[in-house]
Amino acid sequence: MITLALVRHAKSDWGDPGLDDHDRPLNDRGRRDAPVLAARLAESGFRADVILTSTALRARTTAAAFAEALGTPAEDREELYGAPARTLLAAAATAGAQSVVVVAHDPGMTVLAETLSGGDIGAMPTCAVAVFRWDTDDWDVAASVDPASWTFDSPR
Repeated sequence: MITLALVRHAKSDWGDPGLDDHDRPLNDRGRRDAPVLAARLAESGFRADVILTSTALRARTTAAAFAEALGTPAEDREELYGAPARTLLAAAATAGAQSVVVVAHDPGMTVLAETLSGGDIGAMPTCAVAVFRWDTDDWDVAASVDPASWTFDSPR
């Protein structure tokens, strides 16, 4: 069974307009939400083989909360920063794992979640978690058919 968890980074801090987008940290709400959503994913019984994260600070910080809750280290992936949906799915498919968490950004996360849910997930708010499961062990098959099931969780 292939499982893909999409996690949009938690709420970031816009307090320093001179700060490069890549270096924006989480704000107070983001620092609160990330461990809560990570714990809920772990409590659901989800197990990750690998966590892939954008190199942006806000994504890496979010991924760290999920890594701690799931007991799985996070791997930084430059191609996930600002990536479109097809790049997010390709990164998961080529990770060499059956159960993958991808922590990244919008609009790619929303587009991918919306596509995989058949339009039922209309948006991925910050720190939202969408989990998709396929009844196959082949990522090529999973990438070409609808998931057998999916769930959605968000802090709001």
